Amino acid sequence: MGSIDANPAAFEAFAVDGFQPLNADDVRSYLHKSVDFIYDYYKSVESLPVLPAVEPGYLRRQLQPAPPTSSAPFDVVMKEVREAVVPGMTHWASPNFFAFFPSTNSAAAIAGELIASAMNTVGFTWQANPAATEMEVLALDWLAQLLRLPASFMNRSTGGAARGTGGGVILGTTSEAMLVTLVSARDAALRRVGSDGVAGITRLTVYAADQTHSTFFKACRLAGFDPANIKSIPTGADTDYALDPTKLLEIMQADVDAGLVPTYICATVGTTSSNAVDPVGAIADVAARFSAWVHIDAAYAGSACICPEFRHHLAGVERVDSISMSPHKWLMTCLDCTCLWVRDTHRLTGSLETNPEYLKNDASESGTVTDLKDMQVGVGRRFRGLKLWMVMRTYGAAKLQEHIRSDVAMAKMFEDAVRADDRFEVVVPRNFALVCFRIKPQGAMTEEDADAANRELMERLNRTGKAYLAHTAIGGKFVLRFAVGSSLQEERHVRSAWELIKKTTAEIINKGEVDSRY
Repeated sequence: MGSIDANPAAFEAFAVDGFQPLNADDVRSYLHKSVDFIYDYYKSVESLPVLPAVEPGYLRRQLQPAPPTSSAPFDVVMKEVREAVVPGMTHWASPNFFAFFPSTNSAAAIAGELIASAMNTVGFTWQANPAATEMEVLALDWLAQLLRLPASFMNRSTGGAARGTGGGVILGTTSEAMLVTLVSARDAALRRVGSDGVAGITRLTVYAADQTHSTFFKACRLAGFDPANIKSIPTGADTDYALDPTKLLEIMQADVDAGLVPTYICATVGTTSSNAVDPVGAIADVAARFSAWVHIDAAYAGSACICPEFRHHLAGVERVDSISMSPHKWLMTCLDCTCLWVRDTHRLTGSLETNPEYLKNDASESGTVTDLKDMQVGVGRRFRGLKLWMVMRTYGAAKLQEHIRSDVAMAKMFEDAVRADDRFEVVVPRNFALVCFRIKPQGAMTEEDADAANRELMERLNRTGKAYLAHTAIGGKFVLRFAVGSSLQEERHVRSAWELIKKTTAEIINKGEVDSRY
């Protein structure tokens, strides 16, 4: 440092010739090459094996095991991406991807993510980035209007400028939405029973159907609930695997009689296994008897509710406390983007607010702005609102609804084909764009034999690289899930997958490779 201080010219030379990671010409060059890579990827992804044929640890064997000391040309880096990374990718963007739920994307979302990443803002308070905060608030209110959520969930009423009690925040995952609302419900219940600190937490109970996503039960443990008080309520074919409000009421009343305090109910609109829809209104009625918090997990199917014909699945939402959905699943917005709305933000911020001296500012102190750090676990946050706003602004409600309806129509086409083939059965009624089906027992087949046949079918399909399906268990049966919705999917991809399923099933059954075990 002494030599630089003594020789300003040396410092100027260092500043000019030294490391410049944001050199504008490099940014343009690297991004142009990256965009070309993305273009080529989307043009070719349909022809790539959906599921890669690699073994654990393959990447370490292809790339150098220690970090480099010297720099490398960007072209070399991109060559390694093409030759080492791409072959090990499971291609969620492939139109032949039918596993899990879709992870949708769009040109507008990618552009929004790129711009937000370039700006690299950390909008923990309004002052830290007014545009990022207000864009998130606006995007959430736009989406709330598309979903026809009550005005009580919006950051600002559409009828005027006065702030309401509700609002929203964009988080990374549904798990986060569950966790922050569980913590808020926990604190409210402790206050309600007059607990000294958290001493009363062992009395608090939470409820969900056994079809609820496993992340809910993890979030309950993280929020400090006694595992014995996390009630997983059995479901069955009689309710199409949805939560039975009568059974819920019986269990909650029994808990009250035992001195426990019902605290939180998670209702799901579109469960992961089978797309079951819990009856929101009836559950809210039960919860009201016990002053329990009701949260709606609509991570996947919430996107469909922008279409009027699916909005009835949210009937009763005006009586719940919070709702979350993930546009990164089915609303053309790339990961990560989970939207959480609460009817009373004060209940959320009361549990999550932090106010260190170094973050204090006049805007926050005025109470006229939303500091989104107080509605999440952490403090730092990404500019997620931009990509969501850009998707809605670019495509508009009509095209987004068209996208949902097209996926549902293709799923119905697939369902009709399955029902018309007497080798198969549709295990549960189709909701939205997921079909749960299986080879059904036939001839001397037992249920165990059928499970083996279906597992073999799935494994064979996935090994071809021409389609990727996942499975679940419904009513004790091994069931294949066929989820339509990948952004590049067209009717021809669904038809091609069905032809492959029929051909593979015939090989399994006719060649006796599985039925020899019957």
